[in-house]
Formats: sequence, C-alpha cells, structure tokens
Amino acid sequence: MSEGGSVTIIGLGPGDPRLLTESARAALDRAQDLIGYIPYVARVPERAGLTRHASDNRVEVDRARYALDLALSGRHVAVVSGGDPGVFAMAAAVFEAVEHGPADWRDLDIRVEPGITAMLAAAARLGAPLGGDFCALSLSDNLKPWEVVTARLEAVLRAGLSVALYNPISSARPWQLGRALALAAEILPPSTPVIFARAVTRPDESLRVLPLDEARTAPADMATMVIIGAPTTRLIERAGRLPFVYTPRSVSP
Repeated sequence: MSEGGSVTIIGLGPGDPRLLTESARAALDRAQDLIGYIPYVARVPERAGLTRHASDNRVEVDRARYALDLALSGRHVAVVSGGDPGVFAMAAAVFEAVEHGPADWRDLDIRVEPGITAMLAAAARLGAPLGGDFCALSLSDNLKPWEVVTARLEAVLRAGLSVALYNPISSARPWQLGRALALAAEILPPSTPVIFARAVTRPDESLRVLPLDEARTAPADMATMVIIGAPTTRLIERAGRLPFVYTPRSVSP
C-alpha cells in the first residue's frame, strides 16, 4: 500500500506560462519530484524541495513506472507533458504501466490535470478551423505501423473531417508529412486550407495558411502543428493579414 504518495500527470499547455491552469500550477507547487521529457521539465522553475528527473522522449513507460515507484514510497510526484497529458502524452503511459504493473500501484492517488493542447492553441490563433467535426492524429510510427497511420488518415479525410496532425516530421522521419499531404491531395480539393502553426504562444511562433496544392513544400518540424481543413473549411481574407479560418458546424445534406 502507498504511504500517502501520489502521482499527478500535468499538462503544461502550449508554452506561454499564462496558459498553465491554476489547478495545474497548484499541483506543481505540491510536488516533491518532477518527472518528464527534458524540454518539459526545463519549463518548470526550480525551487527548494523539488527534485527533477528529466529523461529522453522514447522512455515514456519506463518514466511512468519510475513515477509510480516513487509515489509508492510516499513521494508526491508530478509527471509533466506539454499541452494536455491525455493527448499523445504521458497520461496514457502512466495508466498503461498501472494496468500491467504491481497491484499496489492501483491503490495510489493518481490524477490528471488537463492542459491546453497544441491543436487548440493553433486553432485559436486563426479562428475556428476545428469548429466542425475533427480528428487528431499522430504521424509518428514509433508506436504504431505507418500503414495504420495512413489507413486512419485516409478514413478521416474521406469522412470530411478536419485533421490536426501531431508529430508531423523529425530528423528521423523527414518523409512522413509529405506522404500524408500527398494522400490528402488525392482526396481533397487543391484549394483546401492547410495551417502550419509552429511554436504557438512561444517567442518564435510562426503561422502560415497555404492551399493544399502548395503545402507539401512548406517547412515544418516537431514544433509544428499541421491542420488540414475539411472540404467545408472556409477562409475569410483580410488585407495584409492572415485570413480567418473556420469550419462551419453545419453540413448540407
């Protein structure tokens, strides 16, 4: 049994500290141990009484097990993720570890503190591109085959949903975003808007809105959220400024 320890899985939001929820901030203040991917741990200010445990991005379940063991010893542990911890992040890893781990882990006080995830921060910058039905999909094939990624992407594109693409491209995966956009071009009109929102709410933020037939050559990296509009997504042009982008909630029969 736990000696009063706890695990709180915390969403740090998209980057601007003003977008961290008050509830998440209070949970960070209570924590004795801070666990997470190196850049996310670095976003939390150091303070007396807080021990930091930063690790690489491909050890999520090991990180979760370590957090649970610390909590079992009586420590109050904060596991941090960027954005929301339940969206392609650490909450699922913690509960996966609990399901397959020692029975004592199930008795721990485990809570999730939500955060503003990247797709919502990016969408808010330009209007309401996710205003109708939408899907969030990770292009990473680290945890699932690429064939599964493309099958899911094709299904939602043919269903007429807007699609928010997480983990679009990296040095180890430089080709996947291009293939995803090529697949979209086989299904959607060439004028379909595609949003490239990089480092939203951070000092190096950049935003671009391109038609699908120009999107394949646009620069992107792991800090970029890519949103492919639905067939119904609309642009409201503005002189000298980025357009508003929105997807109506209504769909004609």
